[in-house]
Amino acid sequence: MLKAEVVDRVASQTGLTKKAAGEAVDSFVDVVTSALKRGDDVLLTGFGKFEVRVRSQREGRNPQTGAKINIPASKTPAFRAGKALKVAVK
Repeated sequence: MLKAEVVDRVASQTGLTKKAAGEAVDSFVDVVTSALKRGDDVLLTGFGKFEVRVRSQREGRNPQTGAKINIPASKTPAFRAGKALKVAVK
């Protein structure tokens, strides 16, 4: 499902205009993004949890040369589905 389809469905279910629904979807994405940048988790009970996971530094190999390389530590966004969402998908 594309963002435009999400906006269309939000507009039809809430009675908002497509423009207002688009702004609401954009606002939600901005709020989640800024919270994750700060290191906060976003918990939507029944739906799931957005969080930042830390990957530690590790050693890898260059696939072309086989030489060992160090892969630096990094942060990555993650989503963990809630129980209600898992049940709904089954």
